[in-house]
Amino acid sequence: MSAVLTPKASPDMEFRPLRDTDAEAMAAIEREVYVFPWTVGNFRDSLFAGYHCVGGFIGNELVAYSVVMHALDEGHLLNLAVKKSWQSMGLGAAILTHVLAQARLDRRTVLYLEVRPSNIAALALYARFGFTQMGLRRDYYPAVTGREDALFLGITLTAEI
Repeated sequence: MSAVLTPKASPDMEFRPLRDTDAEAMAAIEREVYVFPWTVGNFRDSLFAGYHCVGGFIGNELVAYSVVMHALDEGHLLNLAVKKSWQSMGLGAAILTHVLAQARLDRRTVLYLEVRPSNIAALALYARFGFTQMGLRRDYYPAVTGREDALFLGITLTAEI
C-alpha cells in the first residue's frame, strides 16, 4: 500500500540538506525527545557516510530532521525527530511527506524503519501514511529496564508524488 498525505496546517518549514555543522543541533533535539538519544558522533557518522540527512527549518531554527540510508532501490529511515516545542503542529507529517517524496524521486521502491512499540505517536503517524508491520526485531532498543523490541515497518513506494 502506498499513500501520500498532505500534512495538517503547520508553520512553513523549509527543507535543506544537513551538514556537519548541524550535528550539534540535531543531537540537542535528539536529547530532548528520546530517552536513549543518538550522539553528535552518530549524526556526524551518518553525514560522513552519505546518508540522506534533511533538516526542517523555520527561519534559521532547526525544528525537525530525518536520516535515511539508501541501498540499491530501498530506503531505510533511521531517524526522524521534531523538536519538543514544535510537536503536535504537523511537522512530523511534513518531514515524512518530504522523505517519501524524495525517496520516490530517487526511484526507491520501498522505505523501511524500526519503531518502538511504546512510541504511540510515531506508530500513529506511520499508520496514517500507510506503513505496515513487516516483522519484529526482538530486544532491539535499550530500555530503562532491559531491552525493548522494535516493530519493523515498511511501505511500498510508487512513482506518483
